[in-house]
Amino acid sequence: MSEKTINLRGLKCPLPALRTRKVLSGLAAGDVILVECTDPLAAIDIPNLINQTGDVLESTERSEDVLTFRIRKAVRRMPGTS
Repeated sequence: MSEKTINLRGLKCPLPALRTRKVLSGLAAGDVILVECTDPLAAIDIPNLINQTGDVLESTERSEDVLTFRIRKAVRRMPGTS
């Protein structure tokens, strides 16, 4: 498992969510990304994205004008397995 930080500061909606989706698609199960954003709409867009992808939003932090999301790539289960 690895942890990676992506700096999306200065990007405006919908770019932070789109770039986050792209990075998530290339991660292995259990990997973590820290997403740093300055767009206030990311507070809505990133949690909605994670809800769609089924990955795990472990934490959200706000420090001055920077939002940081800690996201863990979910383990995908094959249909019909428990």
